[in-house]
Amino acid sequence: MFTGIIQAVGEVATLQPRGGDVRLRIRTRKLDLGDVVLGDSIAVNGVCLTAVELPGDGFVADVSRETLSLTSLGQLESGSPVNLEKALTLATRLGGHLVSGHVDGLGVVIERHDDARSVRFTIEAPADLARYIAHKGSITVDGTSLTVNAVSGRRFELNIVPHTLQETIMDGYVAGRQVNLEVDLVARYLERLLLGDKAAEADATPIDLAMLVRTGFAKP
Repeated sequence: MFTGIIQAVGEVATLQPRGGDVRLRIRTRKLDLGDVVLGDSIAVNGVCLTAVELPGDGFVADVSRETLSLTSLGQLESGSPVNLEKALTLATRLGGHLVSGHVDGLGVVIERHDDARSVRFTIEAPADLARYIAHKGSITVDGTSLTVNAVSGRRFELNIVPHTLQETIMDGYVAGRQVNLEVDLVARYLERLLLGDKAAEADATPIDLAMLVRTGFAKP
């Protein structure tokens, strides 16, 4: 588990193809790995990876074919900057929100414009994630815990303050860039809970207005 508060911006050192998947080496720069041991989890652009080597200036992790297909990690190159966060502990301040490091889908940066000293981004999410994104709700973008400032259909807006721009990779975002999205954990579990006993059925009815009316959670 993570908090979505980026601890450092690292750099891709190498990507080595390994029989269909990739071995990724990350230079962690200012991120202190003094308390990290082999097998620990570190989030790279919001993707939970397992440290399999600790060469001294960073860590090495294996990236599976599934992860490559569902996230933007396969688009990284040597020298690419990446957001880094070590897994939280029971003593960690929860400054963002609970983040699993399991990416739900890829979003696309649609627009970027200055808003005083901040920058405002419009991002389009995959259609199947739109129902989890709410005004003033939480969302994780490339591992960064953020608040949704506005939402319209599949698109949502983010207002990014100067500190976040400086301490993450977001200042490098341009229109057309793909970003890793993880929706709020509470929203995902709430949807499943609302299905009740139907959740055990392979063809469980999806949550829509008709279903909410039928189960008493909404009025016709």
